[in-house]
Amino acid sequence: MNEFDLIERIRRRAARSSGHDDDGIVLGIGDDAAVLQPGRGMQLVATVDQLVDGRHFDGRATAADVGHLAAAANLSDLAAMGAAPRWLLLALTLPEADADWLDGFLDGFLGLAGRFGAELAGGNLTRGPLNVSVTAIGEIPAGQFARRTGARPGDRILVTGWPGDAAAALALDCPRSHPLCDRLFNPTPRVEHGRKLAGVARGMIDVSDGLAADLGHLLGDALGAEIEVDRLPASGALLEAVPEPARRVALQLGGGGDYELIAVVPEHAGIPEAIDGVPVTAIGTVTRDSGLRCIDADGRDVTPSLRGWDHFSDDPEPGSSGRGSR
Repeated sequence: MNEFDLIERIRRRAARSSGHDDDGIVLGIGDDAAVLQPGRGMQLVATVDQLVDGRHFDGRATAADVGHLAAAANLSDLAAMGAAPRWLLLALTLPEADADWLDGFLDGFLGLAGRFGAELAGGNLTRGPLNVSVTAIGEIPAGQFARRTGARPGDRILVTGWPGDAAAALALDCPRSHPLCDRLFNPTPRVEHGRKLAGVARGMIDVSDGLAADLGHLLGDALGAEIEVDRLPASGALLEAVPEPARRVALQLGGGGDYELIAVVPEHAGIPEAIDGVPVTAIGTVTRDSGLRCIDADGRDVTPSLRGWDHFSDDPEPGSSGRGSR
């Protein structure tokens, strides 16, 4: 099987996964570039992310896991902007022409993309060490996108879902069959949360580097935050695997890779308690004083030592995912 056989295999799979004619792809896989048609009155939102073997995933990950994760990282960035996913471009580097591995990868990649209405519109295929680069393009009504900047003192800090699961899977070296490991390799991008929160959020970001680190990106150098650690939402799997509250909080605040969303909203903004069955939890408040302060239910300071993920650090924070983006 040669390069062009693999490309044709991808083209056929992408065509089968589409299922509708109004995908906005004027010219897709097979030409030098894709031609795309956004909706009337819409602006495009574009992002790119890359997964490297041994850095972003390990030997526990199946081919389908790698495909799912590649799509999820990019769809999560679109979610953080409040955009609806439309198209994906895939640059895939493979060590060999392995049709079975490719089919598994496409199961995960196209499966997740299809859940959110994103179509594979083109890309590139080459030989070398396993590497996956995806460009995602979404759209949003003109001027209605969310940004990172805009937080003000007194704003509430919200988080979707259950942060900390992916970091715990890494820290505990869970087997692939463990539910925490499923959250590590098969995270769900909070696309619908992003679309609904974009209209009220002063700032929004996805949790790829760690909740504390990504919250710092929202606040900048001038503002800080007070986090009520007892309000941090934890999954049943995390509570069972990490019963010690202090360690659990450190994983929830310091570990990334869950692809939940953090949003800062005005104090009295009306926010749903859940969207599509996934909770939206107020965990703290933006403060005038810079830095992060964590308190327990009695108001006592319990701030852990946190760094979050840095791709170029020689000594990353234990439990970090290594999936920083944007």
